[in-house]
Amino acid sequence: VQLQASGGGLVQAGGSLRLSCAASGRTFSSYAMGWFGQAPGKEREFVAAISWDGGSTYYADSVKGRFTISRDRAKNTVYLQMNRLKPEDTAVYYCAAATTVSTLLHRDSPIDYWGQGTLVTVSS
Repeated sequence: VQLQASGGGLVQAGGSLRLSCAASGRTFSSYAMGWFGQAPGKEREFVAAISWDGGSTYYADSVKGRFTISRDRAKNTVYLQMNRLKPEDTAVYYCAAATTVSTLLHRDSPIDYWGQGTLVTVSS
């Protein structure tokens, strides 16, 4: 079982990136999916989440209106479209899968699967 994140890179402030997280080894269509960011020297923080059916999305206040999470259940892939990027968005971004959205939002139980990170660097 593997979550493979990709799409990170170096971008100027105000630019855009799209991260992808492809799942393999099993189907994640019944899992809530999310993205977390970990800036240098800081803890991993919630960025965005999407329900198992894609019907509900959730965002950290710092990215509302700029980032959009989506999923393609047929492709077993979740995306994070990042627009109007800011230097403070610089972080390693990790995708995650959990049986409930609450787990992703509140970390009230262990997250089932983590992907490896992809680095996003936003220059000023």
